[in-house]
Amino acid sequence: MIDQIDEQLRAWIRETLDVPPPSLSPPDDAQKDRGVNLYLLELVDKPPTRGTRRTPLQIALRYLVTTWADEPEEAHRLLGELVFAAMEKPDLEVELEPIPATTWAALGVKPRPSFVLRVPLQLERPEAAVKLVREPLVVQDAPSTSLRGIVLGPGDAPLARALVELPVLRVSTHTDARGQFEFSNVPGKPFTRRLYVRAKGRELDVTLEQTVEPIVIRFDSFE
Repeated sequence: MIDQIDEQLRAWIRETLDVPPPSLSPPDDAQKDRGVNLYLLELVDKPPTRGTRRTPLQIALRYLVTTWADEPEEAHRLLGELVFAAMEKPDLEVELEPIPATTWAALGVKPRPSFVLRVPLQLERPEAAVKLVREPLVVQDAPSTSLRGIVLGPGDAPLARALVELPVLRVSTHTDARGQFEFSNVPGKPFTRRLYVRAKGRELDVTLEQTVEPIVIRFDSFE
């Protein structure tokens, strides 16, 4: 399945730019002529979308996109055209946070202009057989509440526009300019909840055991 995404992205890049087939290998300082690197950095979790059908299995693929050419100006032109073309595609998400220096060091290349493409990948599952209900429906009231918190970076600096997802309800929001977020009308019980938080290319999986608010979520580093 991932190989199909690889080929779809490579075909789209060739339609967008007049370049040879993009390389799926890591960036290389010795590359000649001109071209595009489409390197799969990692697979990350993606909360399922809400729907009436059985929820598909879902992840996201994060590709590091770089360009090269004999002249830096040409490499920059290719990268600029490609990033704006990606922003026009509704099925692609562009991440522009700087790549950590440790990542470039692990790849063995000098830091260079780049961006990350985040591509969803789903595996549909067949609908489960529906059993006949033989007992009367019992409806129980469940109290609702709100869930508020703040996302902080190094030095306890508030992080604006951080993505906060509540997978159990399949809802998400972004932090405001003060790093604050809020979910309204969430079930009051059970108290254990799970949050996914993404900021500047980093992700946290946070499990909440109690409802003390505001919830404080900290990123210690972005390197």
